Amino acid sequence: MSKSRAELQFITRAERKETLESQLRAKTRVWIEEIIEEEFEAAMGIGWYERGEGRQGYRKSTRTRTVTSRNGRHKIVMPRGQYFEPAPDGRKEWNSRILPPYKRRTDEVEDALVMSYLSGTNTRRIKSALAPLLEGAALSRSTVSRIVARLCEEYEVWRKRDLSQEDIAILFLDGFRLRIRLGRKVESIPVLCALGVKADGSRLILSLEMRTSESEVAWLAVTEDLSQRGVKAPILALIDGSAGLHAAVEESWPWIDIQRCTKHKLENLYTHAPKRHYDEIKEDYHTIVYAQNDSEALRAYRQFEKKWEKDCPGVVTSLQEGGDELLTFFRYPEGMHKMLRTTNSIERLNEEFRRRVKTQGSLPNADAGLRLLYGLFVSGLITLRRIDAWKELAIVVHAKRMEHGLIKQLDPAA
Repeated sequence: MSKSRAELQFITRAERKETLESQLRAKTRVWIEEIIEEEFEAAMGIGWYERGEGRQGYRKSTRTRTVTSRNGRHKIVMPRGQYFEPAPDGRKEWNSRILPPYKRRTDEVEDALVMSYLSGTNTRRIKSALAPLLEGAALSRSTVSRIVARLCEEYEVWRKRDLSQEDIAILFLDGFRLRIRLGRKVESIPVLCALGVKADGSRLILSLEMRTSESEVAWLAVTEDLSQRGVKAPILALIDGSAGLHAAVEESWPWIDIQRCTKHKLENLYTHAPKRHYDEIKEDYHTIVYAQNDSEALRAYRQFEKKWEKDCPGVVTSLQEGGDELLTFFRYPEGMHKMLRTTNSIERLNEEFRRRVKTQGSLPNADAGLRLLYGLFVSGLITLRRIDAWKELAIVVHAKRMEHGLIKQLDPAA
């Protein structure tokens, strides 16, 4: 019997919480049983004690199952029945589609477990954090592993998906390292990541591939795979100073504009000069990359060469190695310059990947590492917003593609 209103005024917070939770659990159990019963009667074609021509089976008995939902654990009374049509073994048992056999947790609870795991929380902490929800239900390391394993099939579909309908215009390409256990040794293995910007300004992760190195051969395997899956007419690629990546991009898309990361180049300039010159080099270099237009940038570029050629010739040689590819962003709308100067867009993404997996220590194998990274963005833990000045992008993309004769490559019939 429920407590009276007067009694409820003097109960503690814990008692009040338990009263509310217990009533919610009781109501939830009743609702689940009613839904399952309706499903059962629809399958059998007839209700309790009814007779008629629509009968498709008969009721046998009931059984009890324990299910964990967002309102806690519930002991559900499940109907049992058989269809008239015999199966190969001589009978056909009815099974609920709403609550399939061996289903112990609702999808919402499993999603909570996966989200907690992908956030970087270990099994012990998950069990502690979700204790009120799980109410003592078993949550072993293998349980979490089985739940997370469902990402495997989804990941395989994702990594092979057709990209021809995505209209990828800009590519950010970069690598980062994950600690993977190979045999009895933990090694730092490169993950090659491709981030795409569509002609409408939206961004999406195109590829995550684990390779033994960041060589030209390794990157060429990634760029060719992207091309084969439908990335046919990108107009711009943003990369760091990797010679192997540069060569792979040019081989897969010979017409493409390449923007070298200006931040990486500045860091490289520092390696050719004494530390006392760092501030002055930075100021002169920023005069180039933050110029109002390409004419001013080229003027500042020549002044930089002239100033530092005598005292730090290695700095000038390093700058010249970047060449015009440090200034490619001036060919695009001014509102996009901030994003196109550097590979920060993909660097931030990779840093978020590293931060999320940091608490995992070393990952058991390469497949587990890639599935974990995939789960981080597919579950919504990592989101990507549309780029700045996206309204201007479509016009530039169309003009560039017309200039290079790429429009026909986007035609499925071509």
